[in-house]
Amino acid sequence: NEAIQTKFQQAWGSTSHTRVGLTVTGMLDAAHHGNLKALWIMGENPMVSDPDLTHVQAALEACSFLVVQDIFPTETAQLADVVLPGTSFAEKDGTFTSTDRRIQRIRKAIEPVGDSRPDWLIVAQVAQRMQALNGGDAGTAPYAGWAYASPADVSQEVCALTPSYAGATYDRLEQLGHLQWPVPTTDHPGTGTLHKDKFSRGLGHFSAIAFKEAAELPDADYPLILTTGRMMFHYHTGSMTRRSQKLDREVPEGYVEISPEDARRLGIAKSAMVRVVSRRGEIETRAWITRRVPPGILFIPFHFAEAAANVLTNPAVDPVAKIPEYKVAAVRIETAA
Repeated sequence: NEAIQTKFQQAWGSTSHTRVGLTVTGMLDAAHHGNLKALWIMGENPMVSDPDLTHVQAALEACSFLVVQDIFPTETAQLADVVLPGTSFAEKDGTFTSTDRRIQRIRKAIEPVGDSRPDWLIVAQVAQRMQALNGGDAGTAPYAGWAYASPADVSQEVCALTPSYAGATYDRLEQLGHLQWPVPTTDHPGTGTLHKDKFSRGLGHFSAIAFKEAAELPDADYPLILTTGRMMFHYHTGSMTRRSQKLDREVPEGYVEISPEDARRLGIAKSAMVRVVSRRGEIETRAWITRRVPPGILFIPFHFAEAAANVLTNPAVDPVAKIPEYKVAAVRIETAA
């Protein structure tokens, strides 16, 4: 949309690119092939969360300059040239928008620990220093200089440039506690229900999707299907939850779920250490014999770096959303020596 592009160019004093950017997996492929030289990773841990971790490590190591911004020294941060310490939710002010479109005011409980800084401040300060290296002229555009004194300044820019947030000012959030976007004006009450009688574009648009088999299916060498996912007590790569004694004591180590039929057929005992192997690598973990999975299927949670499920997963992506095929990979399982 040229009008929207022009609005942001005038606000920021810059030109925008019309080219669509890379996905996460696309960035790693580009880095692996030498086409992406520098990468700045914020609050993500691809050395545990992304598929085919051998490929991920090779891609990150191929970067000429890797920056990681996080609140803990993650597995990805171990590979970084520079680590920028961010702050946790309890150490920063600002706003938080949840998936029900609720914009809420959040307030810090404690001051930032050590040299850590809020993410917005880190980004702004790096941008200002880069601007200085390029001549230092921010121009006359209203938001060109990254000159934020507080999260309220960032919020004001969002309200000025994003129509659905226009009326969700800091002052209103202070008074009301929360608003649900769209909030087009400062006297608008917010939108509790987004679509009532029909969608904003009329009736729903549906299209049939042709079935496409998984990129990798079981065969004689890898006769089982591995599917990966989450569990109750840990979140994503465990960089936060595994540092909580109360959460970690519930499930302190990784495991693989296997059906009683498969365990009996393969001679795998309860709680035995096993080796799970795919075309991309292998891990050792503990067997959990359960009827939660049917014969022919294994399940491994991906929270545990020392038994990382994503060593095994297939980096194939779906053609539309470009999401990796975490749910289907051909593997075999055997008792660890």
